[in-house]
This record gives sequence, structure tokens and C-alpha cells, in this order.
Amino acid sequence: MKTSKSKETAKPPEQEEKVTAPVEKPAAAQPISPSVELPHSIAVRQLSEILNVTPVNIIKQLMRRGIMANINQILDYDMASTIAKDFGIDTHPRAREAQKLATDMVEIKKHQTEPTSGLKLRPPVVTIMGHVDHGKTKLLDAIRQSNVVATEAGGITQHIGAYQVKINGQTITFLDTPGHEAFTAMRARGAQVTDITVLVVAADDGVMPQTLEAIDHAKAAGVPIIVAVNKIDKSNANPEKVKQQLTEAGLVVEEWGGDIIAVPVSAKEKKGIPELLENILLVAEIGELRADPTKAAVGVVIEANMDKTKGPLATVLIHNGTLRLGDIVVIGTTWGKIKAMYNDQGKQIRKAEPSMPAEILGLSEVPQVGDVLNVAHSEHQARERVKKLLEAEAQKKARTVSLDNLFDQISSGKVKELNLILKTDVQGSLEPIRNSLVKLSTDETKVRIIHSATGNITESDVMLAAASQGLIFGFSTRIEQNARRLADREGVDIRVYNIIYEILDDVSKALKGMLEPKFVEVIDGQAEVKAAFSSGKKEKVAGILVKNGRITRNVSVRVIRNGKVLHSSSVSSLRRFKDDVKEVTTGMEGGVGVEGFGEFQPGDILEFFHNEKSRG
Repeated sequence: MKTSKSKETAKPPEQEEKVTAPVEKPAAAQPISPSVELPHSIAVRQLSEILNVTPVNIIKQLMRRGIMANINQILDYDMASTIAKDFGIDTHPRAREAQKLATDMVEIKKHQTEPTSGLKLRPPVVTIMGHVDHGKTKLLDAIRQSNVVATEAGGITQHIGAYQVKINGQTITFLDTPGHEAFTAMRARGAQVTDITVLVVAADDGVMPQTLEAIDHAKAAGVPIIVAVNKIDKSNANPEKVKQQLTEAGLVVEEWGGDIIAVPVSAKEKKGIPELLENILLVAEIGELRADPTKAAVGVVIEANMDKTKGPLATVLIHNGTLRLGDIVVIGTTWGKIKAMYNDQGKQIRKAEPSMPAEILGLSEVPQVGDVLNVAHSEHQARERVKKLLEAEAQKKARTVSLDNLFDQISSGKVKELNLILKTDVQGSLEPIRNSLVKLSTDETKVRIIHSATGNITESDVMLAAASQGLIFGFSTRIEQNARRLADREGVDIRVYNIIYEILDDVSKALKGMLEPKFVEVIDGQAEVKAAFSSGKKEKVAGILVKNGRITRNVSVRVIRNGKVLHSSSVSSLRRFKDDVKEVTTGMEGGVGVEGFGEFQPGDILEFFHNEKSRG
């Protein structure tokens, strides 16, 4: 996105003329026929292939019309046809869709005749992302001129909040999150809150694992990215190295011929802040962010907690309409009548308009972060909505994508892209598996790796999968306990393998509808080793405390030390004091023998599990 003003003025005259020309026609763009056939809806990537035009040129034409798009953006026939005409190519709808298109156009024109005078420009909502210690909170502190860092223990963000700042008479709303987890948690619950992402990268440290995660999360959401190269005041700062690393991560900055704005800043010395804010407003201007403050409010929860004196509290960010004191609201599976509202400065307010954060009081229960707020006409309507939401939540797992139901989802047209998250034990396994999976794409379904990294499968991975209707594959790695619980709750399918061929074989069979039922791993419980002692001539037993779940005989067990699996086999003996027992439950102590292993150390974790047939 060529948006930096300084960049435009630096271009030679011939390049300037190219940018301001109403239509770009690459020399290679030649229509195959005088009139091409287009479907009712089409992705930018597919349109580029039909028109024989690069996706970048199509995105530029969309930007000229105020539409921020990515390569996977879906366009309706009307917009796709308009873009085609920009390149001198006529279009016509597919014959079998022509009637449907005509019907849809009647509805579109009907809505177009409705009054739109209520639409007004709204402030952009910006999320700050980046690696830990790269200066996210300090950057926000520098922007809003308040001493947040000094009041927080260890300089770590303690809560999620939203703050509004003004520059040159215009407002920007900053969503202050402790990382991309909250950002994706909102997407997982159906709330697309952020308009622009500011990716903070330290000039002395460069692109780190969490930076790559943040990039993947922002890309999956289709949100424009502005890079803030922070800590340029340091003697070992190397902004050029950062730009090189960003290019390797798929973000090419403007001065290197790409579309990503990169602004050098120093949060500590407050340098580059005006330039960063100016570019945020510039991107927002191109996006033409609008809302109708005359309508009933629609918003999303960005923070929620139970206050000892006030009861359930929720901080909501208004997306459209205006929230007023006394409104009856439904938020997720809770509802209530707003008794009081406070702005980001702690002052009581009577209304909150689009892009404005407000803390509200009066809910019956504490909602979840990412729950959507809607205004109801009456208490009866609010109760009915909550009832329907609970029913929808109960059916959620049946609608999620898994390898077992993948072919059915493809056949019904619900899945066009198979989104995968890949985690491996070592870097050397990552690229071969990634490349092999992508090659399994078919005409009906494209295999898309939305995030890949080394390490255990975490809650962040599960949230990204839930938000993107994706699956998680692990290779020679393990699933963290919290991630497993979240996956069960969100209905996310996680598969762990030790042989590369099995991953590719399962995906290939799932795409063709030939996958046989799989056996999935069920965790029975976890215990911590407190001591090790001998039992008999050869056997060594671990003295343990059961942390959660229960331990029974004849189940499998893995020994974990410092996050790595040392041994995996079965339980050979289970005792309480000197007695053999059938089970040991949460909070109880006991002795466990592990088949083929005796080198226990205090602090080791024993994870007990069994396999059962997947229910799909």
C-alpha cells in the first residue's frame, strides 16, 4: 500500500504519473476473449487469474475506491465487473447465476435507495502487537502521554483497555492488549474489531518468534499492517536488518518496493510518534471507515471482570450506532440494563458513539472477551436472544471443520480453503512438511498454512484455529494442557504425528473423503514427581502428587521434564502407601511405576492418557 506521503513526493515524474493515472493496464494483461464470464462472487486472487492481471494491480484499483482488500477478499459480481472494466475487459455473469444475480441486484438497489445520510466517518481502531519487551506498552505510553508503565508491576501490561488520543483534531482509538491472544480471541467469537495493526519491532533485536506469530494473526484477519521500528535510539539499533527480516517474513516495506509502511520510532525519547500517527490516519482515510451513530449500538467486549462492589463490569468498544444509558443489551449469553457508563478517563458518560470504548455496569453475569453487544427492545426480547445464542453454542462443535467431516464440508460448499496451523519439534521438519501439505491442494479446496512454528501446541494456536475455522497439526511435539482444554471447548481438531507420511496421507484421504475413523488421545490426569525411590530389585517408583484428573492402572503415561517428553510407555504399578490401588485422584499422593523408566527427578511431570475412537 503506497501511502506514505514522503514516498510519493520522492518519486520521479514518470512514476508519479503512473500512480495518479485512473487505470493501470500492465502490458501482460490481455483478455482471453472480448467478454469474460464471472461468477456471482469471486476472490481477488481468482479474478487476477481470469483477467491475467497481477493481484497487486487489482488491489490498487480497489483502494482507489476506498476498499481495503487482500488477495483472499471476496468481491461481488458488480465490483469485479467494475474492476475488469478498469483494465478494458468486458464481463458477463455465468448463465446459471444470471437470474440469482438479477434478484440480488433488486435487493441491493432497494437498500441503496434507503437514506444513508446517517453514515459518518469514525475513528480507526488500532491494535498494538509485537514480541515481548519490544516496547508495546511504552509506545502507547508515549502516544497518550500517560505514565502507564511505571504503575504496572514489572512494566507488563496487566489488563486489556482501549484509549483514545487526538491528533490534529482527529481521534484514534488504541486497543491495548497483552499480545495477539486477545486480538484473536475476539475474532474467534465472531468479532472483527481492529481496523489497523501496528507491529512493534525493536531495532536492536529484530523479528522474533512472537513477531512472526503476530504477523500471521494479523494476516489471517486481513488487517492492514503498519510497522513501528522501535528503539532506534539504541547504539546497536539496525533498522535495515529489521527490514530485511520483515521481507523474509512476507512484509516488504515501501522503500524496498513493497506496500508496508515502516516508521522508525523511539518510545523512550518520543521520536517518530507524530509520523506514526499521521500514517495511521492516512491508512484510515483510504479505508473510509464509516458508521451510523443514529442506529442502535453494536459493539464488542474487550475487557470483563467481577468487581466486589459494582458486580459484573464489561469494557465494550462500539462498532456501529450509539450506546445510551438505560439501554437493554445482550452480550453473548448474558444481558442487562445499563445503569452506568464510564469513558477511558473514568468519567461518567450518558452515551458512547462508534469506535468509543466504555465501561458498562448492569449486566447479570460477566461476559467473555470477544462477545458481541447488541441492543434489545425489551427484556423479553433479550431473554429470547440469549436462549437462541445458547442453542447456537450447543451446535458449534458440529459446524467446526475437522479432518473427519472435511469432505462433507467441501461437498456442501462450506469449505473452499483448508486452513492449517503447523507446529513441529525442530526447524528442519517445518519447511518439508509445510511444502508437502500445500502441494495437496485440489481444484475444490486449497490447503493454506496460516501459521507454522516450532514448539508445543499452545492456547494461542487454538484461538487462531478457532478464529480461522482451521485445524492444528503437530509433528513430534505435544499439546499444552490449557490448549487441550480450550480446543475441547471450541471444537478445534488437533492431530499429533511422529511420521511425516501419516500427516500427508491423512490430509489427502480427508480431501477425497476416504479418511478412516481415527483414535484420539484423551488425557486422564497429571501428576508431579516429588521423590524417587526403589521398589524391589530393579523397579524404581516415583512418589507423586496428582495435580488434576485421576490415575488408573493399565493406562499410558509420558514423563515430561522441562517441557520435553523423556519417555512414553505404560503404568506398571500404582500404590497408595504400601497398598496396590486401582486409582489415585486429584490432591492425593501415591507411588507410580513406569514401564522401562526409572530415572525420575523431583519436578518431573507424569501425564496419563488413553486413546479412544474419534467421534468426528
